[in-house]
Amino acid sequence: MSHSLSEKITHRTAQVGVIGLGYVGLPLALACARAGFPTVGLEVNEQRAQDVNAAHSYIEDVSDVDLAPHVQAGRLRATTDYDVVRELDIIFICVPTPYTVQRAPDLVYIIKAAEGIATRLREGQLIVLQSTTYPGTTVEVVRPILEQASGLQAGHDFYLAFSPERIDPGNKQWSAYNTPKVVGGLTPESTALAAAFLRQTGAPVHEVSSPAAAELTKLLENTFRAVNIALVNEIALLAERMDIDFWEVLEAAKTKPFGFMPFSPGAGVGGHCIPIDPYYLLWKAREYDFYTRFIELAAETNETMPYHVVDLVVKGLSRQGKPLTGARVLVLGVAFKADIGDARNSPAERVIELLQGRGADVRYHDPYVPTYRVGGDVFQREPLTLHSVALTDAELAAADAVAIVTGHHDVDYARVLAHTSLVVDSCNVTHGLAGGATVIRLGAPLPQ
Repeated sequence: MSHSLSEKITHRTAQVGVIGLGYVGLPLALACARAGFPTVGLEVNEQRAQDVNAAHSYIEDVSDVDLAPHVQAGRLRATTDYDVVRELDIIFICVPTPYTVQRAPDLVYIIKAAEGIATRLREGQLIVLQSTTYPGTTVEVVRPILEQASGLQAGHDFYLAFSPERIDPGNKQWSAYNTPKVVGGLTPESTALAAAFLRQTGAPVHEVSSPAAAELTKLLENTFRAVNIALVNEIALLAERMDIDFWEVLEAAKTKPFGFMPFSPGAGVGGHCIPIDPYYLLWKAREYDFYTRFIELAAETNETMPYHVVDLVVKGLSRQGKPLTGARVLVLGVAFKADIGDARNSPAERVIELLQGRGADVRYHDPYVPTYRVGGDVFQREPLTLHSVALTDAELAAADAVAIVTGHHDVDYARVLAHTSLVVDSCNVTHGLAGGATVIRLGAPLPQ
């Protein structure tokens, strides 16, 4: 059985399916098609499926030009019909893994995908979960669903593995085509087949002993970032109190050629990984009577940063004799990082909600995010959709304060300083620029 699938992989005739055509799934589907495999994306959002079939991309990291030759050649198509699973040899699950409002893992999309596969599963297929999740999900959640509905046995009748996604939106150097893959299968055969396929897409592959080891690998990577960001956020707050410019300290520390890795403080953490993945790990750890205090403290530190940004706005307005209530505040940048249009879990959401909750008139400008939704939570019960305003001189002049949350590089910050009275800069993009505005930088002494 494995020999047959192995041959299909070698000759690039294996029929590949990708469930979920979002930030992870669409680049993966394109990578499979580029490698010569007939690929179908299974997407519950009908508009997205239609867009792919029209060679239209809704993902920044994939262009229409990228899609067109593969769609036109018939190597890549999309559907909303799970019955296509019966035709496939290899199936990747690339669905979202959010958390609940209590920050517990929410596996509803993984479960639905597994259920959709299970009733159509046949012998010899390889199922690879890519969605970021806690150790044990592949074996404890996905495997039982597949086995019970199909009557087949994982590792004997079909193959099962986990290979974490490592997508970094907006990264031009590392993509789905060259970022090394980690893969761990339920059995050695499952690992070997999944690794053989992933190597065909062009990326190096590192094999581990189990799906759980691969699952924990991804959580380690993102928890590492979350903890280190929390560290510099905390030291930046200390530096403010000590009247030391943390950004100067960071530049000095970066000169050490070994033993130091630079991270930058800011208004918080965002995206689908860094704010969420540590909670998946600490939730699972409790099953083992293990309390990840260090990880939880890091999350707590990062989650306080939007509050600190608002406090800096209040402090700046107070110095000018203005209350926050009734003040117009212009937020610059709501994407979760610079120069992309992905605003998932951006700290800008909490900043805006806190400002509005204290009576401010809040507007925002982001050249990459035309509309932005806030609210629908305990901080602001009613959801509200905001629209990016043009960054005109008049808009800047009308603002009592400008809060820079995300430092997009194509914003003219010198012009911002020239046309407004108060700027709170959470990412140090105004350092060294001249202008008439009073500038309060996160992590730096207050201006005299």
